[in-house]
Amino acid sequence: MTDDQDTTGAGESFISHLVELRNRLMKASVAVIVVFLCLMPWAGTIYDLLAQPMMNALPEGSKMIATGVITPFLIPVKVTLLVAFIIALPVVLYQAWAFVAPGLYTHEKKLVAPLVISSSLLFLAGVAFCYYFVFGTVFRFVNDFAPKSISVAPDIESYFGFVMSMFIAFGVTFEVPVVVIVLVRMGFVTVEKLKSIRPYVIVGAFIIAAVVTPPDVISQLLLAVPLCLLYEAGLLLAPLFARATQTPEEVT
Repeated sequence: MTDDQDTTGAGESFISHLVELRNRLMKASVAVIVVFLCLMPWAGTIYDLLAQPMMNALPEGSKMIATGVITPFLIPVKVTLLVAFIIALPVVLYQAWAFVAPGLYTHEKKLVAPLVISSSLLFLAGVAFCYYFVFGTVFRFVNDFAPKSISVAPDIESYFGFVMSMFIAFGVTFEVPVVVIVLVRMGFVTVEKLKSIRPYVIVGAFIIAAVVTPPDVISQLLLAVPLCLLYEAGLLLAPLFARATQTPEEVT
């Protein structure tokens, strides 16, 4: 085979991969759009559900405000789009898996599949923990702390930005066990080494919590403490996962 034929073959392979990637992205996007269109009639209700923790903390009869002209329409649409993405997440993950799976060895497939599923579930668990527990605690604390001379009326755009940043912070925090498992399984670090740096991890957890959460002690504790506990969970699960995904070569 000549150099020209090698170059042609490589170019065709690269183009075929790009076409496959485009097709997978289109299928994932179609799934999100279809769910989004189905949910659009209930966009206002979906935003009301997102705002419920704040409304529960506000004095009776209080409402949020919208300072922008199209904000009352735009923010519910953004929330609905995010909910649609979450609902369509299994399809999106399947398309990602279908794209990379042909290039993986059997033992790599055994490693990737459970990690993709567990990381998705853990991210959703972090979002649920933030919505059902953290928001109610933090909003109630802020409202009780506010002077009586102040009328609390949050802007819906600011609330949306705050909620999204907190969802991302807690969703990523709940990925800590997966990070620990991957580091141990890939041989980058040992469980013993991770245990030895535990004091530094605890300090780092509180620093991260202070940076990504509002400047109140409660929300910082509610992020730092789960982060430390999830780190410990990763240390317990990493050896089990490593043994379960060992290849025959590694066993011998």
